[in-house]
Amino acid sequence: MKLYKYLIVFLAVIATSCDDDYFDVNGSETKPTTSSLPPQFRIQGAIENTTAQAQYRGSREVLGITQYGAQNATNYYSETWSSSLTTGRYFLWQNAYVYSLPNTADLIVLGERYASPNFVAVGKILRAYVLGMTTDQYGDIVLDETYDGVSSMNITPKFSTQEEVYETILSYLDEAIVALDEPSAIDLNEEGGDVLYGGDHEKWKKFAYAIKARYLNHLAKKSSYDADAVIAACQLAINSNELNAQKLYGGGPVSNDIQPFSTDGYGSSRMDYFSDFFVNLLKNPLNLDDAEWDPRLTIIVPEAVNGGYEGVVIGRGLNGEDGDNFSLGNGGFYTSLNSATDMITFSEVKFIEAEARLRKGDKSGAYTAFKIGVQADFEKLGVDAAATSAYLSLLDTEIGESNIELSHIMVQKYIANVLNPETWVDMRRMDYSSDIYHGLQRPENVNLDIFPNENDWIQAMMYEYNEEDRNYVNMPTNDPYVRLTTPLWWNTAD
Repeated sequence: MKLYKYLIVFLAVIATSCDDDYFDVNGSETKPTTSSLPPQFRIQGAIENTTAQAQYRGSREVLGITQYGAQNATNYYSETWSSSLTTGRYFLWQNAYVYSLPNTADLIVLGERYASPNFVAVGKILRAYVLGMTTDQYGDIVLDETYDGVSSMNITPKFSTQEEVYETILSYLDEAIVALDEPSAIDLNEEGGDVLYGGDHEKWKKFAYAIKARYLNHLAKKSSYDADAVIAACQLAINSNELNAQKLYGGGPVSNDIQPFSTDGYGSSRMDYFSDFFVNLLKNPLNLDDAEWDPRLTIIVPEAVNGGYEGVVIGRGLNGEDGDNFSLGNGGFYTSLNSATDMITFSEVKFIEAEARLRKGDKSGAYTAFKIGVQADFEKLGVDAAATSAYLSLLDTEIGESNIELSHIMVQKYIANVLNPETWVDMRRMDYSSDIYHGLQRPENVNLDIFPNENDWIQAMMYEYNEEDRNYVNMPTNDPYVRLTTPLWWNTAD
């Protein structure tokens, strides 16, 4: 691949070698940096910075909350919600505003400049995706006054409310869907840069509808929640595993061509082992008296050196135990060198539909969507047909459409969305309920100063400390006792 043609916008390469360096986009040159190159040379960089930078960082910093992976060290700050977690260092904020959002802004500007609304559409879809991840971790964020590829940068931008951000996300998606049907001077895959969908407009539209369904469904606690609108978006969204929105990796040799959570990946240190919670959930996902191992367990989780499948308790680390007794975090379906990063998949779309149908009282429709979602995940992971059929039959025996509950949907969605930051949204929407996610507990050694009660769970991330230093006048409170414990807008009832 001729990487020099795409600029990948050099930030991706720099980021992989200097993962924790903060490139202060708001405090650097204030003039726009949009290049004169046409948009076909920028689309790959926009896609890859969305996944390899923003989504990766959004996943990595919440692993101690979503509890997919665990550290080998005891009392690691991100697992116990303490130390530099409370001072706002090197989180999604940096990667979204420095790497990802500028690329999407440039793609929109270049698409307009070169009479190619299909590139404008892709820029808006990716921008909606990144803004969604960012607001879902912080709440109020910078929106209208961030880098736009045209205006001089404002180093003290105002913040927009999360409600305003959600309105913008949905507008971007609707506008993009329309723009994808407009004639364009340049094909999306003119230079092979569309590494997501190869220039297929219909696939991009299904991706946009899938994101729309996701964000409409986040509003389940709001009076504006419309289950029918969620279901309608799902019907137009990704409808097969072949259309899954995934960033593919080749497995090397350069660092930006390997899965970040694999061995030697720049996020591998956060995935020392799979967690005790996740491994136990896979051992008994249906919460049966007689545990039935999920066939996906051995595909996702490597066997421990000393045999068996055991996870490390979040916050405890190895605590003097032999690491060979536990399942390494690197090397499974999601954490091998060539593992893909899922943005949104067919299975997630069906679980979103199942939840929406259940909320409107359509148990039959909910169960049907639920089963399709489970089957889609099994097929994505390559589970053999006999094991898949047996598991689906078990669902009929143990659940059935008359007994489908929210817990069944959310547990399967949790398993299907490994390492996706969307899981943190779901866990907060479900109020971290152990009735929903059976076996879920707070980490050991959790920060009792901020989270003194057993029902206290982290609700949002601290804003980046650079933003606080530079833009404290406009930034909402960054007091950890408030920020970390206050539910976001979509998580409060009207």
